[in-house]
Amino acid sequence: MKYKIPVAIDSDRLILRMFKHADWKDIHGYYSDEDSVKYTMGRAQTESETWRVMASMVGHWNLRGFGPYALELKESGNVIGVTGLWYPGDWPEPEIKWALITAYRGKGYASEAARRVKRMAQDHLADTPLISLIHPDNTPSIQLALALGCTFEREYQLKGNPCHIYRHH
Repeated sequence: MKYKIPVAIDSDRLILRMFKHADWKDIHGYYSDEDSVKYTMGRAQTESETWRVMASMVGHWNLRGFGPYALELKESGNVIGVTGLWYPGDWPEPEIKWALITAYRGKGYASEAARRVKRMAQDHLADTPLISLIHPDNTPSIQLALALGCTFEREYQLKGNPCHIYRHH
C-alpha cells in the first residue's frame, strides 16, 4: 500500500516511526498504568490488550494510509509513547493524538512530537482538517492542545463519555 504520509519522521530528540513487534513491551508502560489511561481506555490494559492496541495502530496505517507513530527516544532507543494521526471508524474527524509513559512527561517530548506530526500533516495532508479529542478533566492534554495553537470547538460525546474537540489550525 502507498501511504499518504511518511512512515518515519524525526525531530531533535525523537524518531517517530511505525510500530515494530517488540515495541509492545515498552508501550505497555503506558497502557498498563491506570492513571495514564483513565481518560482514554478507562482502565489499565493487560499485556495481551496492549499488544492488540498496538496491532490496531499498525493496522490503521493499512486502512487509512496514515496512523500513529511509536516515539523512539534517539539517545536510548526506548519507545516512550505514541503520537500521530488517528481516525477510527467512530471518530468524528482525523485526530492528532499523543500519549507518553509517565517517566517521560514534563520534558517536552509530547510537544516536540505533536508539533512534528502537525508540520508533517500540513505538508502531506494539507486539505485534511485535524482535531484532538480530549477529556474535559485532562488538563495536561488541554494545555498541550492550546500550546499547539488549537482552539476549543465544542463538547462531544464519544462512546457515552464527555470529551472536547480542539481544532488544529
